[in-house]
Amino acid sequence: MEIDRSLVRPPAVAGIFYPSTPKELTATVQFYLSQAAEKFGDAKLISPKAIIAPHAGYVYSGLTAAAGYNSLRSRANKITRVVMMGPCHRVGIPGLALPSTQTFSSPLGNVPMDMDAAAKIMHLDQVKIYNETHEKDHSLEVHLPFLQTILTRFSIVPLIVGQPAPSDVAEVLNLLWGGEETLILVSSDLSHYRSYEDAQKIDDITRKAIEQLDDRALGDQQACGRHAINGLIQVARDRGLHVTTADIRNSGDTAGAKDKVVGYGSWLFSDSPAVVGSRISATVNEEKKFGDTAQETLDRYGEALLVVAAKTIRNSLSKQAPMRIKLASFPRELQAHGACFVTLNKNGKLRGCIGSIEAWRPLVTDVAENACKAAFQDTRFDKLSSQELTENDISLHISVLSPKMPMSFSSEEDLITQVRPGLDGLVLIEGKQRGVFLPVVWDALPEPLTFFRQLKRKAGLSEDYWSSSLKVFRFVTRGISSETIPTRADLWQTKSKSE
Repeated sequence: MEIDRSLVRPPAVAGIFYPSTPKELTATVQFYLSQAAEKFGDAKLISPKAIIAPHAGYVYSGLTAAAGYNSLRSRANKITRVVMMGPCHRVGIPGLALPSTQTFSSPLGNVPMDMDAAAKIMHLDQVKIYNETHEKDHSLEVHLPFLQTILTRFSIVPLIVGQPAPSDVAEVLNLLWGGEETLILVSSDLSHYRSYEDAQKIDDITRKAIEQLDDRALGDQQACGRHAINGLIQVARDRGLHVTTADIRNSGDTAGAKDKVVGYGSWLFSDSPAVVGSRISATVNEEKKFGDTAQETLDRYGEALLVVAAKTIRNSLSKQAPMRIKLASFPRELQAHGACFVTLNKNGKLRGCIGSIEAWRPLVTDVAENACKAAFQDTRFDKLSSQELTENDISLHISVLSPKMPMSFSSEEDLITQVRPGLDGLVLIEGKQRGVFLPVVWDALPEPLTFFRQLKRKAGLSEDYWSSSLKVFRFVTRGISSETIPTRADLWQTKSKSE
């Protein structure tokens, strides 16, 4: 039966972003898939429920996209529906837009829309039919040849995403989530037109945010598909998914100059942690990278952080205005986002401890805020008094935290065998209940089972509590201490230690 051409969305960037002839396009897609398999391994993992992949010209982002698409091979016969979400580049919209067409065309053939699935979301206020935003946009189109090469037979739910709230995107995804027949595909590039070095730094922050399922950490300049990504992150977090980075690079690594580059990344969201090629030693490598960088920062500027913490506490006690942090006056290492805990001890006993698990603001600001909270807002203790400072028996410790890494386990016994006494800090999350132990707690609780069960108690759970929905993350720290609250603001020589 002949297709009504008015209901077909034709290719808009064939011959521009990718080859326009079937033979050349097939060869190009196969080339990138084979290159990705050679470079990153066979991507043998628990098949992802959702992926994030870039949408630039293949010469720039084809390798990174292929690193993600190779992971679908084991489900090639099972995936029959792909929910596609991409940012709008042509005609802006506030919510999410479906096209008025019923088929998308590429040089490799036609792909039908899943009209029944689309009907499930049409009652939502944030979803409209708006064909104009689809007509010339490439963010969904460039993925079709990869999908057509990998999958056997499938239909699509193509959504252009404007600027909806993450919860609006999450609502759509939950309605279309389905089972193993459904793949969620979010299309996004990363930073745009930065220098090579700046792009690497920005894109690494984005990588960590996605791996940690932190939708608060994606800013306007980090990913053009951030609105869809943030919605996916919310759903993934609620459903207990794990994230693996398949690849991350920029156009300066592939086919472009390095003065103005565009970043690309691909991520896999699955029910269980997965390993792809060079990510096999991700935890160890990340910890080493963090440890080297954090230790260097503390060696150079740790004393300055102690002074900042002390001045914040003293200013509050003297009823002065809260200390204002002038970021420009601090080294760039302290202006970079970092997470810390500030601990106060009195005569060797805990007197207050407050901190941040996620790096969402400048480290120096995090230190100042958490120092003040540890002194005056830890509900386990009375507010710190001026007399206690005068007595000079309050010590101060700052712990800088690495990004937290999800742990995979089948039982409490399995988890306990993976925990590294003296090294790991743990974050336990069960619904709205949360508990955190820094590595220093191992000094008081050296047995892993006792350590973990006391962590459950801190989270408001019983010691014998267990659930398959329980989430545990590990992190490591580097720290610096002062036996007293510093009084001089001109101390810059650091006496730090690794934790």
